[in-house]
Amino acid sequence: MLTGGGTDNQCVALASGLRQLGRQVWLLGPDEREFSKIARERQVPFHASPPEGPLKLRFIAAAAKFIRRERIQIVHGHHGRDIWPAILAARLSGVRPAIVLTRHMAKSPGSGFSRQFMLGQCDALIAVSDFVAKVLREGVHEPDSPERERHRRPPIKGDHGKIHVIHGGIDTELFHPSEAPECRAELGLKPGDYAFAVVGGYGLPRGKGQREFLQAAAKIHEQSPRARFLIIGRGNMESILKEDIARLGLSGKAWLTPYFTGMPAVMNAIDCLVHPQIGTEALGLVVCEAHACGKPVIASALDGIPEAFAAGKLGQLVRPESIDELAGALKSWAERPALNLAARQEIHARVREQFSFTTSTANTLMLYQKLMNRRGA
Repeated sequence: MLTGGGTDNQCVALASGLRQLGRQVWLLGPDEREFSKIARERQVPFHASPPEGPLKLRFIAAAAKFIRRERIQIVHGHHGRDIWPAILAARLSGVRPAIVLTRHMAKSPGSGFSRQFMLGQCDALIAVSDFVAKVLREGVHEPDSPERERHRRPPIKGDHGKIHVIHGGIDTELFHPSEAPECRAELGLKPGDYAFAVVGGYGLPRGKGQREFLQAAAKIHEQSPRARFLIIGRGNMESILKEDIARLGLSGKAWLTPYFTGMPAVMNAIDCLVHPQIGTEALGLVVCEAHACGKPVIASALDGIPEAFAAGKLGQLVRPESIDELAGALKSWAERPALNLAARQEIHARVREQFSFTTSTANTLMLYQKLMNRRGA
């Protein structure tokens, strides 16, 4: 889609990483979008697709022609909405490329047709976490969850041996320990403030737990006078969150900050990342970004988040939607001294080993090579 978000970021990073490893790669998608421009900035060869047309037929035909012309060996689809166009384009090309799909969501495919037939139409399906693989292989059912999307996540049909876990990655060259006094000032922080921050979109109906974060903050802000509570992102809940801040008596201690493009500086400017996710979460790479900067993380222990947390192991996992448990964690970490640079760098090294773009790209390339070896290519 190339409009932004984690899936587009992972796709462009993979293409860039493969080029750095000497592989020939193209990115095919709509032009004049946020990540099509980023792809060109990273010198990834970009083939602009035409308008999709009815049933995406124009897109499928153009993609099939390009695959045939360039004799593409592997077609890799990322967005759920583009899985079938990618499969059909590969089939119609006549050159029989291997088809790889990545599942970036901790949910089952939305349609029964996809759950029944998708796995049979690809050569490999990458799950970005062990939890996503569990959803695909076994299904996950939480009928008592207050979140409807968590009630029923059925497995997919087919040869589950095609499912491979390759964790997503982050740019550990950018996310590393440093000092960020200018960014702290830009965030509205003063010397002596201890900054908790939730980073991410806040779309209706519930965002990523920002309202729960504010409720927990209201329980401890008087006991922890240095604590400040930042909501960094964008979305259509802005007026609701501002009303919560006023209603909960957090004016001057909690505020909304616009989305930053320089997230490495933000991670180094805050004192503790809070990720109180309440919906579904495939992995939670924002946790890895904070840990890569040597910062503690307080996060919900749900879905793939514990896998992301395990590399850094700095901070605390709490029960999802437990305001009291989240408040207790906030109070505890507000009273702890910051790590020195050496300790932060040690955490960075652990995250780099497991969750760097370099590691993710290398593991994906190994899978590609296995598929090619099976075909005798």
